Amino acid sequence: MRFPRPQLSYANVIATIALFVALGGAAVAAGLPKNSVGANQLKRNAVTSAKLKRAAVTSGKLAPKAVVAGKLGANAVLPGNLGKGIITTDKLSENAVIASKMKNGVVTTNKLNNGAVTTAKLGDGSVTLGKLADGVAPLLGTLKPGQTLRGVFDLGSTAAAPADVSRGAVSFQFPLLNPPAAPKENVLEAGKTSANCPGITGSTTPQAAPGQLCVYITSKSEKFEGLEFIDGATNRLGFGLSAGFTTADPLNAAYGQWAVTAP
Repeated sequence: MRFPRPQLSYANVIATIALFVALGGAAVAAGLPKNSVGANQLKRNAVTSAKLKRAAVTSGKLAPKAVVAGKLGANAVLPGNLGKGIITTDKLSENAVIASKMKNGVVTTNKLNNGAVTTAKLGDGSVTLGKLADGVAPLLGTLKPGQTLRGVFDLGSTAAAPADVSRGAVSFQFPLLNPPAAPKENVLEAGKTSANCPGITGSTTPQAAPGQLCVYITSKSEKFEGLEFIDGATNRLGFGLSAGFTTADPLNAAYGQWAVTAP
């Protein structure tokens, strides 16, 4: 009995050839020797970021200057990606750090070197009276509340002719906002004090309560009779004094110190 032979078709032949090619390709891939595939065997763009495992590319695998600014994407390098001390002064390009790129409060006084802020670096109008500490002199403005002006007075010794009355005026170094109080009780002998006039500290620092003008007599001639404020002569710019003596004498004189404190 004769068995029928299978008839070969075009489809069967193509399927058989495809099977052999597939098995052969897998065998070839499995049989590649170690390190036989290098950069020369890779097509352009064959290795993409999607085909790299996480942490596959580390700093140790990068060639020097492999990563340059032109190869970095937007926001590729963030502050959290930078190690401490990695950005130093010598690594900054010229004009890399400018005022518009600094956050508010980044530059504080404790971060400035001695002599870092000089007159030439201050902009016009950058230092105003409102920015000065309380202990700074008022400069061209009025005396600040709680600040004290001090000085000396000299009556009689420079009079052109002997007299039993000598008058003089004193100007404040800086104007007050308002005239100070100057009652007759604010004229005291040296060593005396009152609620308005706490006296002289040491030998050259007269004191005055806020809003008060105080005068302290530290030296006087033998015929000195008294000292008082001239009525209507006390204002925000200064004050006037009048010294009386028992008789006219070329040696008539009165010296002292004064203090005025802004309210």
